[in-house]
Amino acid sequence: MPPPFPIRVECPPGACVCERERLLADPHADLRALRLTRAEELRLVERIERVASYAELLRVQAMIEKQLGVVVRIAPGVNEVRTVRGIIVAIDEQPGLCKKIRQSIPAAIRRALDTHPQIIYDILDANDLFGAP
Repeated sequence: MPPPFPIRVECPPGACVCERERLLADPHADLRALRLTRAEELRLVERIERVASYAELLRVQAMIEKQLGVVVRIAPGVNEVRTVRGIIVAIDEQPGLCKKIRQSIPAAIRRALDTHPQIIYDILDANDLFGAP
């Protein structure tokens, strides 16, 4: 039985490893990630790019997890952080999550960090890199 909401269009065969069909076949599966249609993905990317503070980034991160079941992790890299590329933005593996989404969300977060470098300092501070010894 198809879900009661619009779902993302299937990727071309061999282009993605989202396991969409396996997810749709399981009656007990969490289908929230499939709700992220292409139009919704564009809206989400725009919303992420408008983030102007660390608190707002945390709210968007929590919203993504609550509404889509997608866990986004943002943390400083193990080496020095000299640029935005030193911040690790990772999305946990999850069935139904398209490869394009796994690339577009971290890219949007990095663009927001480029625009508002104070967020980078707040991420570093939240991870005790500027904390007292």
